[in-house]
Amino acid sequence: MTRSAANIHWQNEDDLNIVQRVLNGNRNDFELLMTRYQNYVFKIISGILPNEVVEEMAQDVFIEVYRSLSKFNDQMSFKKWLAGITVHRSYDYWRRYYRNREVPLSALTPSHQEWIDGIISHHATEQFERDEARQEASELLDYALADLSEKDRIALTLVYLEGLTVKEAAKVLGWSAINVRVRAHRSREKMRQKIAPLLQKEGAHV
Repeated sequence: MTRSAANIHWQNEDDLNIVQRVLNGNRNDFELLMTRYQNYVFKIISGILPNEVVEEMAQDVFIEVYRSLSKFNDQMSFKKWLAGITVHRSYDYWRRYYRNREVPLSALTPSHQEWIDGIISHHATEQFERDEARQEASELLDYALADLSEKDRIALTLVYLEGLTVKEAAKVLGWSAINVRVRAHRSREKMRQKIAPLLQKEGAHV
């Protein structure tokens, strides 16, 4: 078989066959799965996490997939199983990131008031690009998100901060569109309610 013919063969080969070969000791064949799905994994992670951590997270995902391959249930498609691991690893990132991240009230300044509506709007990404306000926005976002559950937080992040549609976010998370819509809307309102008293207090001192 020529090299080009071999490439065509593995590109069309069923995932389960490759998985079985890896489990039977042909460990190098795992690279075939990585090559096949690396863009897919990158796309999922990019929709959930900051760009600067996407590459590292993708590596972690494939390491976990390799270590967990013996647990793979061939009644499920490999692609769906891979997506589930990818999403859960992304959840773990946010759990670690937001653990004990709440910013004390004393750290919030009047300039946060200018940013609150933008941070929880579809334009937040553009505003975050403004270097002179990056730290102010980051502190306020940490404070506002600190009390949300990881599921509420990630729904809000995807829809209101990353700009995904409800349908796109639902596909990434494997949730129903209704679930995503309710969680994102509820989380935004919780953020507003948490920060509103602070903004009123700051306004009274201006």
